[in-house]
Amino acid sequence: MTKSVTVGDLARALDARCWGDETLKVTGAAEPAATEPAGAEGGIIALAMADKYARALKPGSMAILAEGMQPENYGLKAAIFAPRPRVLMAGLTREFDTGPDIAPGIHGSAIIDPSASVAGDAAIGPFVVIGADVRIGAGARIGAHVSIGRGSVIGEQALIHPGARIAHGVRAGDRLILQSGAVIGGDGFSFVTPEESGIEEIRRTLGAREGIKAQHWTRIHSLGGVDLGDDVEIGANATIDRGTIRATTVGSGTKIDNLVQLGHNVVVGQDCLLCGHVGIAGSSRIGNRVVLAGQCGVSDNIEIGDDVIAGGATKIFSRVPAGRVILGHPAVKMDTQMEIQKAMRRLPRFAQQLAKLQETVTRLLEKG
Repeated sequence: MTKSVTVGDLARALDARCWGDETLKVTGAAEPAATEPAGAEGGIIALAMADKYARALKPGSMAILAEGMQPENYGLKAAIFAPRPRVLMAGLTREFDTGPDIAPGIHGSAIIDPSASVAGDAAIGPFVVIGADVRIGAGARIGAHVSIGRGSVIGEQALIHPGARIAHGVRAGDRLILQSGAVIGGDGFSFVTPEESGIEEIRRTLGAREGIKAQHWTRIHSLGGVDLGDDVEIGANATIDRGTIRATTVGSGTKIDNLVQLGHNVVVGQDCLLCGHVGIAGSSRIGNRVVLAGQCGVSDNIEIGDDVIAGGATKIFSRVPAGRVILGHPAVKMDTQMEIQKAMRRLPRFAQQLAKLQETVTRLLEKG
């Protein structure tokens, strides 16, 4: 069934100002060009935060506008004004997001160990496997083909999309969102050689090889788990390795994008934003409210302070103090990186100027 809400009720839910016919029903959201005049059954509302977008609105439709725009200029029937458009967009999309179809109750094909504890109102989809001593909190929704290993704890109001994997010994707080294909609690990538390895040698010598010999890797087993705080969201095909002895941890409110990798023993603080293809190597510590843009890489055993922002594809090899904005490979202050980029663009001209100077000096020497 299509969800609907009146323009007036939607505006109040979004804590925004309304204009026009507040009784019109809103059944969904769309881009301005896809709008149609609102009829008796309601219609869709468009987000048009600037005049260049609003010009595509159909007369008689509904829209969300920025403060200061005039709905009469676009022939609208109703409008909601957004003081902060993206915050309002968050509320609007929340109103109309139905989420995946997971039927109430426990599907007959699910396999649940007798020692597991599943809240009475949890929804468990087809072919879910829940191991021994697992605890599933109230209001949790678990999609098809999810597996949850021995002793793991999932808090209240969790949404685990189909095909996600949660290993043994994982503890997740309330309102976890886990997208399809994510793997939480796989073994850490940790190996050692009986003798000094090539990696240890070049770290000691800074690249010099004293002699290359055969070596055999021995697994260091992962005995720790993974601890996730409240309101953590983890994207599709993201992976978080379990710790070696202590748990790998992710703080409350942190959002992790698709294809992010967190190595063993990593500690991520609260309200961080880790964008697609970020990789954080083992035992590094990330502070609170850190933003790592897409394809950022973090070396092992380093610390990134609170409120650091790293631009896309930044490679971080050493400690970063709190509050710094960084960019580049290797990472430096963003303003320094911009100067480096400007200087690099000037290099061809400098090379030409140097060549001319060399010719001039050569001629002067020959004359002398």
